Amino acid sequence: MSAQLAGTVFDRESALQNVDGDAGLLKEIANLFLGEYPKDLRTLRDAAARGDAELVERTAHGLKGSVSNFGARLAVETAKEVETLGRERRLSGIAPVLDHLEQALAALRHELEGL
Repeated sequence: MSAQLAGTVFDRESALQNVDGDAGLLKEIANLFLGEYPKDLRTLRDAAARGDAELVERTAHGLKGSVSNFGARLAVETAKEVETLGRERRLSGIAPVLDHLEQALAALRHELEGL
């Protein structure tokens, strides 16, 4: 992975700053996130399929906040796009954006598992 792409996936320095340099706490937060985000993805896909734009917006907003803790710019931007689609009630074209979000989160997972 190129250094530029790695910085969009996970910014270790920024993530450490968010926890006052406590690497153990960062690992704890990462493990909690890794256990929870697949549920959020399922919720997003199910809500989109049901046309529940409010749940899409709310779930994407929470996920955006979670990934921002890791300085994961690509995941943050993609979650923000999903959130916007939910807010604007435009769910018809959301599937490829959710696929992109899933890919960004898989890349982040790979980085966080290395902590």
